[in-house]
Amino acid sequence: MFLHTHPYEPFLFPEATKLIVGTLPPPRFTVGELKPDDVDFCYGSRNGMLWPILDRIFDLDLKYETTDFATWQRKEFLIKRKIGVCDIVESAERLKIDASDLGMQNVELRNLIAYLEAFENLKTILFMGGNSKNGPEYFFRRLIKPYAIKLRPVSKTVPRIYTFTLPRSKRKITTVSLTAPSGAANRAVGSLDSYKGKKAENPNYNTLDFRVEQYQPFFLD
Repeated sequence: MFLHTHPYEPFLFPEATKLIVGTLPPPRFTVGELKPDDVDFCYGSRNGMLWPILDRIFDLDLKYETTDFATWQRKEFLIKRKIGVCDIVESAERLKIDASDLGMQNVELRNLIAYLEAFENLKTILFMGGNSKNGPEYFFRRLIKPYAIKLRPVSKTVPRIYTFTLPRSKRKITTVSLTAPSGAANRAVGSLDSYKGKKAENPNYNTLDFRVEQYQPFFLD
């Protein structure tokens, strides 16, 4: 059994207004066996799409390499745009050593509610995936049950949007469940009518283009 622990502490600071929330980076990040074009930071896998998406939206000219400069670029961007990162999974056990969310067992969650209460400028959670089993929204719904927090729907179409009220401060938080920035989610993207329509109009249209269009209003807002 492989103990898959999160290699990074939450990237949070007082000015942050938005919070990126996923699950876990691939196991090679836990054991420190990064590939040459991985970045040693949150969402730094060479197979991940989050940083290429943000690179397109903000024209960041990011480096994709295991260097301090590549990590610095990403941290500087997040600070400038007031975006924090706090994945919801602290650790999980795996029979098979891979990055599948479904393969996680005996999952330990981070107390996201405590972080939201502590960082008082946070207003929006950007889930990197939805409510499918072992996705970030799925785990968040499990996390909030003891608090009797209710997610109130704002939009039930993709990306789904909800609001809820924090139990202590009574601040209102908005959640947005974006399509996961992973190759595993490409099949789900391909099944969407909105994607099929644009693909029919433009054969060069791809799943990265789709995510850029979906993510843009929530990161630029």
